[in-house]
Amino acid sequence: MPATLDLPHLKSWIGRTRAVEDTITPRLAASLAAILDQPVDLAEGDAAPAGIHWCLAPDITPMTGLGPDGHPARGGFLPPVPLPRRMWAGGRLDFHGDFHVGDRIERRSIVRDVEAKEGRSGSLCFVTVEHEYHGSAGLILSEEHDIVYRDISPTVLPQPPAAPARGDICAEIEATPVLLSRYSAVTFNGHRIHYDRDYTRDVELYPGLIVHGPLQATYLLYMARGAFGRMPAKFDFRGRAPLFDGQDFSLNAKREGENRLALWVAAQNGVVTLDANALAA
Repeated sequence: MPATLDLPHLKSWIGRTRAVEDTITPRLAASLAAILDQPVDLAEGDAAPAGIHWCLAPDITPMTGLGPDGHPARGGFLPPVPLPRRMWAGGRLDFHGDFHVGDRIERRSIVRDVEAKEGRSGSLCFVTVEHEYHGSAGLILSEEHDIVYRDISPTVLPQPPAAPARGDICAEIEATPVLLSRYSAVTFNGHRIHYDRDYTRDVELYPGLIVHGPLQATYLLYMARGAFGRMPAKFDFRGRAPLFDGQDFSLNAKREGENRLALWVAAQNGVVTLDANALAA
C-alpha cells in the first residue's frame, strides 16, 4: 500500500542544522585517487582528488541503527520520509577554494526544503540540503544536495537513442562490482543497492547493481578539472536514469564556449544517466 506523506510534519525538519568535522588524510585521498585510476602517492599539502568532499564525514551508525536498505534509520537530521527508495537526484556546487590533503574540514549543513510531487511511478518527496565546507582559510565549497524518495515499482528504463551523443572529450569506464564496492567503502555508504544483488533485484526491483550518482558526478568533475586545468567555479548535475553494473559506460564533455562545458554519463546503449554543467569562472 502506498505510503501517505504527512508533509507538514516533514516540513518541520526545514531549518535543522548539523556541523561535523573530518580530515582529508593521505589514505582517504589515495583511496579515492585509486578508484579514479590516478596516482596514489599523495602527501599532505597536495591537491585532493576531485569529489573528495563526498567522502568526508559520512554518517557512522552502529549496525543496530541501520534500516533495512543499509542506510541509517530515518528521523535524525533528515526528515523521516516513509517512501522506501532513497536516491541522489542532483546537486549544485560553488567552489571558493581548493581541498588539500591534510586539511581539517568542517561541514555545516541545513535542511532547506521538503517538497512532495507526483511522478509517473507515484509519490515523490524531494529534500534539499545545503552544505558548506570550511577549512583553516575559510569557505572552500558551497553545495546544494537534492535527495529524492519514491515508492518501489518496476523500473521503466528510457529507450536508447538512435544515435548516441559523444563528447569532444570522451572516456570509457567499466562498471564492475569491485568499482562499486570500493566507492561504497571510501564513502562509508551502506546502501545495499550498490553491492547486494539479491536485495537490489528482489526488493528494490532493479535488474542490476546501481552505480552511485556521486561517483558518476565525481568522474565528470574530474573531467572538467582536466579540461579547465583547475577546478570549475561552478558545477551542477542531475540524475536522469539508473546506471547498472556489468557494462561499460562513457564519460563525455563538450565545450560550449571558452569557459563552459556540458558533460554527461551514458550507459552502453547510449541512454544518458547523469548530466552536468561546469563553468570555469
